[in-house]
Formats: sequence, C-alpha cells, structure tokens
Amino acid sequence: MQAMDFKNKKIMVYGWARSGKAVTKLLLALGADVTVANDGDFQEDDDFMHLQSQQVTFLSQAQGAHLDNSFKYLVKNPGINYDQPLVQKALDLKIPILTEVAVALSTFKGRLIAVTGSNGKTTTTSLIRDMLKSDEQPVTTAGNIGTPVSEVVADLTEKDTLLLELSSFQLMGIPDIQPDIAVVTNIFSNHLDYHKTRDNYVAAKFQITRHQTSNQYLILNADGPDTPSFSAKTHAKVLTFSRQQTGLPAEIKDDQLLIDGDAIMPVTDIKLVGPHNLENVLAAATAAKLAGVSDRAIKDVLKTFGGVAHRLQYLFTVNGVKYYNDSKATDIEATQTALNSFDQPTIWIGGGLDRGDDLSRMVPNLKHVKTVIAVGQTQQKIVDLAHQAGKTVITVKDVMAAAPEAVQLAHPGDVVLLSPAHASWDQFKTFEERGEKFVGALKKALKI
Repeated sequence: MQAMDFKNKKIMVYGWARSGKAVTKLLLALGADVTVANDGDFQEDDDFMHLQSQQVTFLSQAQGAHLDNSFKYLVKNPGINYDQPLVQKALDLKIPILTEVAVALSTFKGRLIAVTGSNGKTTTTSLIRDMLKSDEQPVTTAGNIGTPVSEVVADLTEKDTLLLELSSFQLMGIPDIQPDIAVVTNIFSNHLDYHKTRDNYVAAKFQITRHQTSNQYLILNADGPDTPSFSAKTHAKVLTFSRQQTGLPAEIKDDQLLIDGDAIMPVTDIKLVGPHNLENVLAAATAAKLAGVSDRAIKDVLKTFGGVAHRLQYLFTVNGVKYYNDSKATDIEATQTALNSFDQPTIWIGGGLDRGDDLSRMVPNLKHVKTVIAVGQTQQKIVDLAHQAGKTVITVKDVMAAAPEAVQLAHPGDVVLLSPAHASWDQFKTFEERGEKFVGALKKALKI
C-alpha cells in the first residue's frame, strides 16, 4: 500500500471506541492535526485527557461537526454507514474516506497477509497465525479479529509479517491495499442492510485484491459463485481450494488433505469439525505454504486446533454428550453449516434478533435434529420452522434457560448445539456475551 502523508494535515476521525482511539493516537504521532467527532459523549479517561492536552479537538455531536475542504481525510469507524450525514458531506466535498486500517497500513513495509470472507474469517486467520508460529515465524495479528491495526503497526519493521482479518466494512475504506497473500474464504449475501445490494457487498470484498500485482497471491474458494469473476479481474496469481473438486492446488482426495499434491495428513486427524471448517483448513494451509511454513507445522496445528471461541467451538463431552458453542452464527448460512457438521442426534438451540429473515430454507438442515429449543425475539419463527420440519420444539426465554433444558434432554451420543442463526442484540450486547452466558449456564447445569 502506498504511504500517505498525514503530517500537518487536518484529519477528522468519526467514531471513538477502540479503533477511533487507536487511530487518533497514530495520526497524532504522524504529525496530523486531529479532530474527533462522535455521536455521543466521550468517556473522559486518561487517553481522552492526554489527547486533549495534545490539541486534539473533540466534538460530541458528530452530525453538527464543521467539515469543509480544509480537512484532507475523514477516518470513520467501519460500522458507521455511508448514509450518515457527516459521511455524506465528506462524499459531497470529495474528501477521501478511510478506515483506521488504511492509516495504519500506510506506514507498514513488511509482509502482509489478509483474510476476508462472509464466514470463516476468524478461524482461517487463527489457523494461519498458529501455523506461522508453529514454524517459528514471528507474526502479528490484527484487524477485525479484535485488535486495531493502529495499535500494533508502530512496532513493526519490513522484516515482520502482519496478518489481518478484514471485514467488508473495513475494506471499503482501504483504497489501495496490496496484500502479498490475500484469502477470500467465501461470499454470501451478508450485511445488505449496510451495503444495500449484493453487488455492492461483493465489490467491497474485491477490494482485497483490486490493487494486487502479478507478484502477489490470491486464494479463492473454487466452489464460490464469484470466483470466476475475481479470477478474471485480479492481477494476482490465483490459487483455488475445494473440499469437493479435485485437481486443484488445495483439495481433499482419498480422505487426505493435499496442498500442491503433497499429502499433509488424513482428514480424520484434523480436530476441527464440519465441512465448512475443511474449507477454512484448506484456505489456511494454502496461505501457510505460500508463506514458507513446513508441512510438519501445518500438521501439528491441525491436529490440535479446536476452534475459535463462539465459532462452532467444541466445549466438552459429559456423559457421552458433546457440547458446542456457535454463538457467532448470526446468520442463516452459518447455522446451516453448523447443523450440517453433525450426523449425530442433535439438540439445537436457535433464535435471536429478528431481521425479517425467512427461515424456511433451513428445513433440510434439521435432518439430524431431534429437539429444537427456541429462544429470543425470533422464538416463534424457530417454532414454526421446527413444526415445518416435523421436529419436537420447546420454548424458553434465553440461552441461559436453554442450557439446563438441553442437558436434561440429551442422551449419550447426542450433540448439544447453540447456533442461533440470528444476531444477539435482542437480549445481549454481543455474540460473545451470549456465548459466555450459555457456557456458564451449561457448566452450572452439568456441575463442572
């Protein structure tokens, strides 16, 4: 990515939170004149007081903020929609709109690996990270995985590897990102309340490779409907993976994981469960091989990596029952994938924020479900789905109440699966909170 000069430039940061705070500190270190606009009051903590003493201007009424052509960039929180008045004003004034990742990357000169996709981003990123570490390659991980890039980039040199998980929201505000290795796990029709159309969403994902060169690599899911278009438009070297097709750089053949024709390990030795996780494994192993990771290091990680918290996370086996926390499944596709990962009798806990989704397409995915526990705002929709599929269903208030019910219903050989298919905001602040409450209630019910 090209370096941007922020010294003595007026920059407005829109949105505070952790990423806003991090990018404000970085911009200040780069010599910028920073104004921070927020849609609410600021917590006057030590960071706020220090930055204020460094002549950073704070405006708690963002929509009334004075924005004119004297500002060279608007750096906005990725979650803030482009239809917000302040963002629209920046667009009208032709002021470039960035995310904090763009600011941070403009100072980074080392090897960049970037991962995006609708589902599987965090798992794939975590696998690549652990594979590099297992090979004793130092790596710094940041982005959508939880750490703002601006918090870590100052300590990195051209000899370092930076591994980023990037959302579509972040990518829209990174004009010319050029990863040495880019990974797209898959693309569904997500976040259309933000992007408005699927075409806009796909275009945001394409940002990860738009400015790649012929010396860089793009890893794509061969089974994805957008893969032919991405392959045709990118300048990068394209490598594809598939758990269904063979003859590809990364594939499953004769129950073996193959990368460039090398048999890495039997599929049965991979600890992660589910067909979707096989795709994440293929994507991660391909990226790791490109980064020079040994087959031994890849194998060691895949034999031990049990998943990311709240993402089809194996919890424990008690009395012959396996328990899984998939609170991160905030859309139908993620839950379909989770349900399809098991052929054992399954007690499925679903429901959450009502976004108007039609759940009827999930009927085939309930094949192995023996009982449904419906929770949250979409409880009745889950009940209707269960009836449509001919499944027994019970209703409880939330995942904490669902846990002891599931324990009582489960028999040896069963799976208990929390995979809501909906966002958490009807009852919880985050999907992490939802998952933690569920796990806590399970442990209490199981007395472990």
